[in-house]
Amino acid sequence: MRAIWKGNISFGLVNIPVAVYPATREEKVSFKQLRKSDLSAIKYKKVAEVDGKEVPADEIIKGYEYEKGRWVTLTDEDFQKVKIESTHSVEITDFVEQAQINPKFFYKPYFLEAQKNGEKAYSLLHKALSETGKIGVAKVAISSREYLAAVKPDGFFLIMELMHFAHEVLEPESLNGAVHSGISPKELQMAKTLIESMATDWEPTKYKDQYQDAVMEMIENKVQHRDLETPQSPLRPKIDVVDLVSILQQSIQNAGTKTKTVSRGTARTTSALVKQKRRVGV
Repeated sequence: MRAIWKGNISFGLVNIPVAVYPATREEKVSFKQLRKSDLSAIKYKKVAEVDGKEVPADEIIKGYEYEKGRWVTLTDEDFQKVKIESTHSVEITDFVEQAQINPKFFYKPYFLEAQKNGEKAYSLLHKALSETGKIGVAKVAISSREYLAAVKPDGFFLIMELMHFAHEVLEPESLNGAVHSGISPKELQMAKTLIESMATDWEPTKYKDQYQDAVMEMIENKVQHRDLETPQSPLRPKIDVVDLVSILQQSIQNAGTKTKTVSRGTARTTSALVKQKRRVGV
């Protein structure tokens, strides 16, 4: 894995040399647009809006429309003159409780790896954050853009998770929220029972991208000239959503049946045996 950035984590007078690596990847099937008659690939040309003529790459410059129809042009030298303090460091300015930050502020994680002579300070920060329950709020510049970020422990590593600035986070002011005065104690208790009946340990590998797999299977069938069948959409019975009690009751019964089926099929797996030992205190 190749580092995308190298610099320092800094807080107070402490500087920790680190390298930044991607912590996630996006996998999806990519397609190209083709001409139907001969399957020739479609290319896109950059043309001038005023006359529709194609513009060579060496004649394209950056511009900012500061008023309607009025532009200021910018060069690479202009951007090099933009100096920000966080260019070569993850500068932690505050430590806060993670629970105080709305989850929608976070959006992209990166691994932080300690570099030479920074291992002890890296471990110290990791341990201190783990025991205090705090995260570091920092500024960092990646690819000439400044980001807000959080530095927090994740297993045996520190991760840096990029964050939205406050002005980028929208408030659902015009949407209907979870405010309803007509919920009965019985409905609430049954909802809790349903949640508990479906509760399990977090196992991320059990969640598969079924659409991605189905698309690849469809492509393979077409490559092999196999017949494709259109799957029938399952018919869902119409339910009176006003009668929440009966819906919850049926859901609890269905969840119980599913749990028993899964338990019978996995009773002798290592995971099941470990959980069983934990329950009896072995």
